[in-house]
Amino acid sequence: MNAITPYPAINTLLSEWVAGLERLLGENTVGLYLSGSLAYGDFVPERSDIDLQAVVRTPLTREELEAVEQLHKEIERCCPRWTGRVECSYVPLELLPERMPPAKPRPWWGFGIMYAEAPAGNEWIINHYLLSRDGIALQGPAFNELVPPIAIDDVRQASARDLFREWVPKIEEPAWLSTSHHQSYLVLNLCRILLTVIRGELGSKKVAAQWAEAAYPQWRDLIEEAERWAYGNQMRRQADAVAFLRFAVDRVNETKLLR
Repeated sequence: MNAITPYPAINTLLSEWVAGLERLLGENTVGLYLSGSLAYGDFVPERSDIDLQAVVRTPLTREELEAVEQLHKEIERCCPRWTGRVECSYVPLELLPERMPPAKPRPWWGFGIMYAEAPAGNEWIINHYLLSRDGIALQGPAFNELVPPIAIDDVRQASARDLFREWVPKIEEPAWLSTSHHQSYLVLNLCRILLTVIRGELGSKKVAAQWAEAAYPQWRDLIEEAERWAYGNQMRRQADAVAFLRFAVDRVNETKLLR
């Protein structure tokens, strides 16, 4: 495999993942994709995760799932810097035409754990839009050859739903909000939701943060701190993150997008 990214250690990780799945799944693999900030050029090594997606011809059997789980564990042992920072879903081909999150779960690897039946949330259509636009095929056809065209209005509505179903409940989870990583993650995701819903544009966290700083200067200090955060740093802005979340809810409600 050629040097897909500017980071040799990540290129090694990607090569091991592709070669391992070729060995373990064979013809059951339809396509393997790199998404997220590595695909659209806004990767921050101190903060970003590695986002992957595998499209498989048929749902993974128990034996395949166990083998894939061991593969991920072996890769993270060989690439310890990225332990707990790789996320990957294994989506059966039959689910790709779905616009709304499918009722049928799919396997998902994240935080160093393989979840055999992880439900898809509102990120489903958002991720597929990004994969269609920016995803890098490590094996197989371009992702947009596997899914119907996705309208930005579908992405706007999914982003609005995600705000209320995924993020608003975090207000009642003070332990989750007390974590510096989660505070930064929440603030930057809110910037992306606002950019998508208000402007009809789906950009990277960096692009969304820059837009939000200009559009809502009263939140610039908080957003800038969220952008600067890196693993090992402290961010003590729990109350401000909640206030920004409530602000985002008000702005999205003003659009009447979900009514």
